[in-house]
Amino acid sequence: MGTIPTMTSILLQHGRIIDPHSEFDAVGDLLITDNRIVAIGTVENIPAETETIDCTDCIVSPGLIDIHVHFREPSSGQHEETIATGAAAAAAGGFTTVCTMPNTTPATDTPEIITNAIKIAKNVGKCRVLPTGCATIGRQGKELAPISEMTKAGAIAITDDGDVVEDDAMMASVLHAACEADRCFMQHCQNPKLTIGGVMHAGEVQEALGYGPWPREAEESVIARDLALNKNIGCAWHAQHLSSGGSVAIIEAAQQAGQRATGEASPHHLLLTDEACKTLGTMAKMNPPLRSQKDIETIKDGIKRNVITILATDHAPHTQESKDLPFPDASFGIVGIECALALYIKALIDDDIIDWPEMLAMMTSNPANLIGRSDLGRLSIGGKADVTVINPREEWTIMASDFLSPARNCPFNGWKVHGRAILTVLGGKITFSQAKTTSC
Repeated sequence: MGTIPTMTSILLQHGRIIDPHSEFDAVGDLLITDNRIVAIGTVENIPAETETIDCTDCIVSPGLIDIHVHFREPSSGQHEETIATGAAAAAAGGFTTVCTMPNTTPATDTPEIITNAIKIAKNVGKCRVLPTGCATIGRQGKELAPISEMTKAGAIAITDDGDVVEDDAMMASVLHAACEADRCFMQHCQNPKLTIGGVMHAGEVQEALGYGPWPREAEESVIARDLALNKNIGCAWHAQHLSSGGSVAIIEAAQQAGQRATGEASPHHLLLTDEACKTLGTMAKMNPPLRSQKDIETIKDGIKRNVITILATDHAPHTQESKDLPFPDASFGIVGIECALALYIKALIDDDIIDWPEMLAMMTSNPANLIGRSDLGRLSIGGKADVTVINPREEWTIMASDFLSPARNCPFNGWKVHGRAILTVLGGKITFSQAKTTSC
């Protein structure tokens, strides 16, 4: 007879369990056996040799989800991030699931590349990696990518992130194909005709520094165009990394008209303005760019009123060499998946914009709903044991040199913050831990 495998159990005790999907919010225990949650709230029967973790004064949340990251694999050569390093960084930030963008080399525009990315991530085991597929071949906007085939291979969404689908007819074809495949379309909202030579927000700071202007209209015009095209198509449409306050009203109007339109906010667009370009230089160079305090306030108001419903990092690793170039030539983007949680706390909870259940919904159940994964982003009996334990009071200093990601392009380096993930559990297995454990 074969050996009967031993069950492994983890008991999370005395934590504030918050499940936004079911609106459960109470202090209690949560028991995991193998890869499933078997008890929530009150646990009566504890298996022998259960690993017990004291979660007193901590929050027990569904595993965090980030629907917008760049892990740079496949790559044509040595690069600043791989699926392995990115997954480890995600786990350290409390994330159990991430969606990777297709602006890789080569671009993620075939089912074979999708299948390989999923295989690599499973072998790594640190984080569930769900790749997105290109909307057009090579992200060139000329020829429709094999959207149906990629989604069957596991592509969780469709996007040409890093580039917009500029042609109206092609954009309509993409929306039809994504809708038929039952996948959301994620738009990089940048009208290239309005950003020629642009590297930062068009305004007084840009004029003083003498860099090329990037107006709000570059974002807003694409959103308006897409939603007009989508009116009679009905695809689930999502705006990535919103930067302009004016975008909020356009999305809200579409929502009120019955469209499935959503948007995401990123830490840097909630905490930094274009003034940072003066002091941080290329570490403040983003796509889309940092804008004004008024834009930040309008985006936060959109979050407060449930117009913007998802938080996503746009984790974008770059080499130091690419950031050491003159501002107009340097790479766009920053890393942030390992410190995002603390930054969201600072921007949204400390500023009394939303509370913990609302913020966690934006990082768990809401993104899970967008990508059509009802098995993720929630705590339920019999459900997947993806869990994040958060110490909301832990004070710490963001040090890019300590990141598990090899990239260091973080404008928040040296910031004093509070709140961090102390335990990340993926499918019943601990992938990151700072928690103290005992056995019973």
